[in-house]
Amino acid sequence: MLILAGTIGLAAWLYMLLAHGGFWRVRRLMPPDVNLDAGQATVVAVVPARDEADVVGRCVASLLRQRGVQLRVVLVDDGSSDGTADVARKAAKAAGKSELLTVLAGKPLEPGWSGKLWAVQQGVEHAAALHPDFYLLTDADIEHSPASVATLAGIATEGPYDMASFMVRLHCQSFAEKALIPAFVFFFFMLYPPAWIADQRRKTAGAAGGSILIRREALERAGGIAAIRAEVIDDCALARRVKQFGGSVWLGLATETASIRPYGTFAEIGKMISRSAFNQLRHSWLLLTVSVAGMALIYAGPPLLLLIHKLVPALLGGAAWLLMAICYWPVIRFYRISPLWALALPLVAVFYVGATVHSAVKYAMGRGGEWKGRIQDPSKR
Repeated sequence: MLILAGTIGLAAWLYMLLAHGGFWRVRRLMPPDVNLDAGQATVVAVVPARDEADVVGRCVASLLRQRGVQLRVVLVDDGSSDGTADVARKAAKAAGKSELLTVLAGKPLEPGWSGKLWAVQQGVEHAAALHPDFYLLTDADIEHSPASVATLAGIATEGPYDMASFMVRLHCQSFAEKALIPAFVFFFFMLYPPAWIADQRRKTAGAAGGSILIRREALERAGGIAAIRAEVIDDCALARRVKQFGGSVWLGLATETASIRPYGTFAEIGKMISRSAFNQLRHSWLLLTVSVAGMALIYAGPPLLLLIHKLVPALLGGAAWLLMAICYWPVIRFYRISPLWALALPLVAVFYVGATVHSAVKYAMGRGGEWKGRIQDPSKR
């Protein structure tokens, strides 16, 4: 039995290393060199914001600094109580580009919509009247590098792609962030290998919601934001719609565009993971059970086999753990943290399993997807 467990773990990591779309090869996920002035695309950035006064100013300022595109910003203030709209206006004024920012007061939440997507819908409705080439759907905590939007537009134009998005560099400074944030990126790309996303022959579709550029016609063809109105993992749901309706999708990793929202503690990161984990499993308790068992076997199993005083299981476990660390190392290097963190993935995976179980419990209690005072993923009991 121990030899079988070790063989399964080793085979799994050989597969991940050699046959799972090269998801772990971070350098291949970097944006390609593109013509940043190709066509001077017109873009309207839609920013949903709810109590984001601490970050929205930097987001708006970074959008108004974009070069290589003609860009306007529509910010939808989704019932904020902290002066989010005023901070955004002050940032635009400081940049000398107040005329390029429109702030909309969000309407009361409509039944059947998630809060974020209802705000995005209002922003897109306003932006559509400007007839842009692209919409940029971005979060209020993202600080965009000056060429970020032009790079996405170049990728979309030269690909050609109907939708292009960046997994932005996440905040990674505290001990908890160093332990858990690189794994978030690693697991995301494992679930949604970018090479498979870009392959029209495959059904795999995914996107990173912090920075999504989508052609106006592609969004309309996919049914608009209304088609995904209740989705919790809305970025990937939108990518699926685009691909289902014949569109092409690209996902990569941004080197400079970054999230400026800190997650200083393990509890904060756990809540972030828990918000959508059980939704990712389609609210299936069977899938949850299988996932927990699989994670235990593939991640926790290899180092545990080293503790057993039997040569063959220990060799299999050691080899699997080594391959695991090799797969994880490029993400660790991308975040410029100690290479020793590559060996910690088994423990990190245990934390993620715990957060996923917590997500299921929250869903069963009727509090799934809780975020800023709203239940985004209510139980249908």
